[in-house]
Amino acid sequence: MTSPSTLIRTDREGNAMLLLDEALARSRQREAEQAAREHALARQIVAGRRWARLAAFAARRAERARANVQA
Repeated sequence: MTSPSTLIRTDREGNAMLLLDEALARSRQREAEQAAREHALARQIVAGRRWARLAAFAARRAERARANVQA
């Protein structure tokens, strides 16, 4: 016997209708993809902040090195 989620129903015109389980699965897939995009964006933001801190540190260190050479 076939489970109800694997059957395809058709309307009077013969067009296939999505079953509720399939629609729910597609909705969950879209939500998972959106969450993955948001997570990737958050990682990019954190990485940008980290590189900015490193660049500021390197600039301060280079300034100190220049000051020591001139002194």
